[in-house]
Amino acid sequence: MLIIIVSLIGIVILTYQLVVSFNPAFGGRVTKELKKEYAASQNYEDGKFINIGGVEQKMEFSTMVKFFRMQLFGTFPNTIPEKEVPVQTIDSLSVANYDGNSRLIWFGHSTFLLQMQGKTILIDPMFGHVPAPVDILMDKRFNEELPITIEQLPKIDAVIISHDHYDHLDYGSILKLKDKVEHFFVPLGVNVHLEKWGIPKDRILQLDWWQDTTYKGLKFVCTPAQHFSGRRVNDKADTLWSSWVIQSETENIFFSGDSGYGSHFKEIGAKYGPFDFAMLECGQYNEMWPKIHMMPEEAAQAGIDVQARQIMPIHWGAFKLAMHSWTDPVERITKKAEELNIGLITPKIGRSIELNNPEVSSSNWWQE
Repeated sequence: MLIIIVSLIGIVILTYQLVVSFNPAFGGRVTKELKKEYAASQNYEDGKFINIGGVEQKMEFSTMVKFFRMQLFGTFPNTIPEKEVPVQTIDSLSVANYDGNSRLIWFGHSTFLLQMQGKTILIDPMFGHVPAPVDILMDKRFNEELPITIEQLPKIDAVIISHDHYDHLDYGSILKLKDKVEHFFVPLGVNVHLEKWGIPKDRILQLDWWQDTTYKGLKFVCTPAQHFSGRRVNDKADTLWSSWVIQSETENIFFSGDSGYGSHFKEIGAKYGPFDFAMLECGQYNEMWPKIHMMPEEAAQAGIDVQARQIMPIHWGAFKLAMHSWTDPVERITKKAEELNIGLITPKIGRSIELNNPEVSSSNWWQE
């Protein structure tokens, strides 16, 4: 019996190594030379990136057993919509020829198209159907059709990426985008994946927390988040994770990326707020991993902390990555936002969100 168990473990390990070796979706590796460079970062310790205060999500053995038991035998109603999620489609010419007020278009989860001051920017461009390196590992996206395909998009001035998890950095999407995009902006280390996929180094800028850059009249600031990174079983925290501030001469917006609730929100608000608009992670949470994803009520409070005039829940509406119902995030944050008296919008996927009047984009579309 022992020989059989050891053999099975060996087969699993060998299979995994072969899949990683021959599947480019896993991306690149951070080299020893890069690790020496990253050692200069205040967010780097013992060869790994760390959260503020050393916050780390750890599961006790009993919690891990509970998690796997729930996955194998638990029943979680309404985690996936009974019908395909409705999407508003976008005409390609309306994107290519757009010269109006600054606007955002949500693709579900954390992906946005931002058109600001005549520039077109993609944020965490995950256009794929499955947030995993192998399709059979995860459930598919809630909607088969996207508001607009990558092929229909015009030239992209910039792509901003928050971290290297599969639901934010998608190999297939980057392959289709790379010849359309002028420049990529990423946290430290995420460049290794882009370079592995054929994007030249001179088209990628990697930033540490609190570093900023100006590009075509816009300011991008890489700001803290409380999360982790990794695309393999053995590369956790090899690359940095972040939130982002995007500013023009007249507008100021915040994108949280993935983050648990922490003191960094107030610090970002103090340094760069108030914000006209904040996109805040609100989904894929659970009491077993409370430090790396916010509960909806915490997301609403984060909006207060960063001093946002208007907030929008993101990281929901596209994929099942946790056990809560698919509408739980928006229902809970709506209730909390009313209690805190902070403006909240909940646009349908594909609906244009004009930053000078975002309220008109709001609806209860998930109730349809």
